[in-house]
Amino acid sequence: MTQVPTTIFLVDDDESVLRGLTRLLRAAGHATKPFASPAEFLAQLSGDAPGCAVLDLRMPGLNGLELHQAMASKDCHLPVIFISGHGDVPASVRAMKAGAVDFLLKPFDEQQLLGAISQALLKDAAARAGRAETAALQARHAVLTPREREVCALVAQGLTNKEVAQRLGTTEKTIKVHRARVLQKLDVDSVAELVRFVDRLDQG
Repeated sequence: MTQVPTTIFLVDDDESVLRGLTRLLRAAGHATKPFASPAEFLAQLSGDAPGCAVLDLRMPGLNGLELHQAMASKDCHLPVIFISGHGDVPASVRAMKAGAVDFLLKPFDEQQLLGAISQALLKDAAARAGRAETAALQARHAVLTPREREVCALVAQGLTNKEVAQRLGTTEKTIKVHRARVLQKLDVDSVAELVRFVDRLDQG
């Protein structure tokens, strides 16, 4: 599998911190994009670039937690690591509850940050793979006709052909034809596989 290039997005209003983080991460082999303000970062935020974001907690305008919320509103799924020069326990609790990978206090150990970034990149890759799988399942399901979707849902619930026919007001023979088409279009070989397909689709 081809490894997708990742980018570490850095947002901190302290230019010296930005320069230090950029040097550290580039020396460790990471591509970085530094931003001196949340507004600057949000202005260029587009698509779903692989990577993670390192956000300072206290910044003018939007703080780190508010920036994280703004990212979510833009459908940005980047994992976030918060950094702060202040031991703000309530803020750290809110950050972790909001789904942050880690909350590091300045000055932090370099290996601590690199470890958190490695964890964030693994989380991003797993989430990205999950979204890709869901999209593929949805694309396969989308080719079904409305009646085939009804049959698919009822068969996945464990109903027999006869029960599905009674539920939909048609013949068992017709349901057999629909079920065969559903299995073929979804590229599954059995009802058991169909059940797993629908379960994964629902979880997505």
